[in-house]
Amino acid sequence: MDRLACVDVPALALQLLVRRHPSWRDHPAAVVAADTPQGEILEINSRARRAGILPGLRFAAALSLCPRLRAGTIPRNEITEGIDDVAARLARHSPQVEPCAEEPGIFWLDASGLERLHRSQLSYAREVHADLARAGFTATVAAGFTRFGTYALARSARGAIALESEREERRLTRRVRLTRLSLPPAARDDLLRLGVTTVGELLALPPAGLLERFGHEVHRLHGMATGELWSPLDPREIEEPITALAQLDEPDDNATRLTFLVRRMLPSLLDRLADRGAALAQLEIGLAIDHRGDRIERIQPAAPTLDERQIVDLARLRLEALSLEAGVTEVELTAQAVPATIEQLELFASGRRRDLSAGDRALARLRAELGPSAVVRARLREGHLPEAQFVWETFESLSPGPSPSKIAGEGKETFASLSNGDVGEGPRVRPLVRRIFSKPLPLHTRPFRGPGGVHLRGMGHEPVIRVTGPYVTSGGWWHKEITRDYHFAETADGQILWVYYDRRRRRWFVQGTVE
Repeated sequence: MDRLACVDVPALALQLLVRRHPSWRDHPAAVVAADTPQGEILEINSRARRAGILPGLRFAAALSLCPRLRAGTIPRNEITEGIDDVAARLARHSPQVEPCAEEPGIFWLDASGLERLHRSQLSYAREVHADLARAGFTATVAAGFTRFGTYALARSARGAIALESEREERRLTRRVRLTRLSLPPAARDDLLRLGVTTVGELLALPPAGLLERFGHEVHRLHGMATGELWSPLDPREIEEPITALAQLDEPDDNATRLTFLVRRMLPSLLDRLADRGAALAQLEIGLAIDHRGDRIERIQPAAPTLDERQIVDLARLRLEALSLEAGVTEVELTAQAVPATIEQLELFASGRRRDLSAGDRALARLRAELGPSAVVRARLREGHLPEAQFVWETFESLSPGPSPSKIAGEGKETFASLSNGDVGEGPRVRPLVRRIFSKPLPLHTRPFRGPGGVHLRGMGHEPVIRVTGPYVTSGGWWHKEITRDYHFAETADGQILWVYYDRRRRRWFVQGTVE
């Protein structure tokens, strides 16, 4: 008899967020759609639910209910990586794993034919549950017979459970409450008002009436529960990783010799990639250090490639930047592959005045030498305070920037704005750039007044000869209100400082400069 298991990793996005911030485990926590006061709460943990917070609330409203709430956003690509991570772990326990496309965090496993490896289905479910727990995931594992039965029980139970017969599975499934299943909130509430609270009560209703009154999703759930919409397992295809291994006769810590070893190993690795119609997206260099354990270094080309010289160059930069405690006794290369296309291999190579692919290769060299966090760019986001209006993020490749616009008008060209308008008109273009410090620099509590004027940064600096402002900015009222009076201060040597007075701290700060 075929056996099936369903794994539910509830609130997967929130679990990934808490893994990024381990200190949040003992606090109310939530995932928000946007890091703004009006950002919608998407997922919550049990502590947040006990504080009265529910999905759909705005972040500011949730903070008013629970000031200790920890919340953050998580991009879609991280959720996809989390799904891949869980699926890879589950592949250790079953050759066939199907992630649910509609509900991230739901997985089905083929549990047939494993009787000789496990004493019982319950021991199998417990082993899968323990493996996920070691990886830091809270999950429920239900081993049974049908797709819907295992799904419903995984959503309603905790830990690991196993069903002995299809009859027992049907009996327990009929008791599952509809609030545990994925249903449209409006349809779920309408069913509850009619007294339909469990799967068994839902199955007692005619399917045609459900479709007409409650819509397609409720009708589909009814068909899955009855088995009429049965579908076979659609497992994710698992490809064996492409690796190459070399063992050294003697421990060696010379970067040049290790680079040549990597160079000898690469051709066979790239040949196997080409046979699969794939290109190298990332190369992991595993180093077994003599009596010191293992170390993994990663290099990533600017675009997926099969260019051996480019990969060897990045490997050389990465190895030369290492400080090894002892000699290397073993080197293992592991390739992460993506489908090879002409666009990926010739990205930005033609049709542009600037060779962006050359810039990508230069950035890849920096990442290989200094680490992946050495190359970042600013991304704008909504925020009340200047330092909250952007965030630094890593990126994979360069993209064409906007063309610089000309500021002109009937033979006269205007100065760029210091605040939000034009400072004035002048005979030539003078674009101004506002540079923001990552952390505002505190000034003296009281500016010094000298014979030439006010010295904001002390007597060792030029005095201020002209000030514009104030431009009042406030924010953070939902957490801790901040009010700042911003000014542009021009010094005697021509520098323009962007300064503000923090009313709460009663102190002046330099936010940045204007050049």
